[in-house]
Amino acid sequence: MIIRAAMALLFGLATAASAQEETQVASGAVLRGLDKMSGDVVDIELASGSTAQFHRLNITLTECRYPVGNPAGNAYAGVEISEVGRDGVVFSGWMIASAPALSAMEHARYDVWVMRCTIS
Repeated sequence: MIIRAAMALLFGLATAASAQEETQVASGAVLRGLDKMSGDVVDIELASGSTAQFHRLNITLTECRYPVGNPAGNAYAGVEISEVGRDGVVFSGWMIASAPALSAMEHARYDVWVMRCTIS
């Protein structure tokens, strides 16, 4: 039953992706950070190309895209996340606002996901 639901979700996303919705590049994005240990939740506003720190994480927004003519629509954010004192990156890729689990950062303590793009 769970496998069928997952397959249906993936098929639906693949069908939607194949339509290749036209997007616009935004000037920035709002991401949300969660510290799973303390329950601390913070909204992080970033301009494209900038970096912010959330506890031990350094979060860099490479780009945010949204549907043409619909800035409140589904956001796609290119993000790179590293952790202080740890080599390499914790996450590098695109996060999708409407499906945060599809491309999620896997970390024992922290969670980060995209909320929306910003246009000004």
